[in-house]
Amino acid sequence: MNDITQNPDRISRGAEPLYREHSEQQPQYQQAMQANTANGIQCPHCGALNEAEALFCASCGEPIGMATCPYCGAAVDADADFCESCRHYIRKDVCSFCGAYLHGAEAYCPECGNPVGGIDCPVCGTHNDFSFCKQCGTALTEEARLMKEKVLEMPEYQQMQKLAEELQKLDLEMPYVTEQDKERDRKSQELRQRVLMLLAQDRGLDRVDANLADHKVMSKDEYDKKKQERMDMLSRLLDQMAQLPQEKPAQVRNYAMACKPQGVRLAWQCNFKHALHSSPCGCAKPQMGGKWIILGKGTRKEIKDDI
Repeated sequence: MNDITQNPDRISRGAEPLYREHSEQQPQYQQAMQANTANGIQCPHCGALNEAEALFCASCGEPIGMATCPYCGAAVDADADFCESCRHYIRKDVCSFCGAYLHGAEAYCPECGNPVGGIDCPVCGTHNDFSFCKQCGTALTEEARLMKEKVLEMPEYQQMQKLAEELQKLDLEMPYVTEQDKERDRKSQELRQRVLMLLAQDRGLDRVDANLADHKVMSKDEYDKKKQERMDMLSRLLDQMAQLPQEKPAQVRNYAMACKPQGVRLAWQCNFKHALHSSPCGCAKPQMGGKWIILGKGTRKEIKDDI
């Protein structure tokens, strides 16, 4: 018996092929489909036919086709809310601060009360469309401030911040390369101790309020090892705090900005294009998730949207 899986199109019942009726109707069927497709757009996800101007499939809800940025005319994904070409927030029907739906004519979001046109940072003056300042990281809304307070209490964040501060201090240290460097630093510390003692005596003090006893110059190898250990630990914590995909872009932006430790150079690596951004505020589709990564000094990795 022949294996029908080798040629399923040739299955027949008696002398009449089962596909004859369909074959005879195929030209008419194709013409009808072509006519329908000319008047609409087919969803690449489920195959359903949608109206020509549709941005989302009426059947499965997935984005279809491309949209156009109203500010610069660049092509953007249908479900993107930010244009990476001209750096504008482009969704007029969604609040950029909380993700609530708008009618498009509101001056303030009826859900969170924030201005639809954005907020100027009170610290650095940068104009922002999102809850955290893209320049200095300041929390700009009440929701952002509450989220930041909760994150500050998380043990993982406290550990990340401690490591970031240690790395910042290490960047200020100068390890010795040769014994001459070590001897030069020792003499420098002795001189500093003597100057401080003289200044203390002039003020009538009998001691120096400076902790110089703990000063220890590390070798280049010791320095590199210590720094790498802390960078590896911080990287693992950042991986643990990675933002999973969410329904609302605002949720990802707010949480990611609240979790960013201060004192170390980071970039946001998005799951959309796996590009590096200065923050999730510069990503067109942060709802796909992403994470912070350490850049460090002298990195050649390119940040897509340097501020």
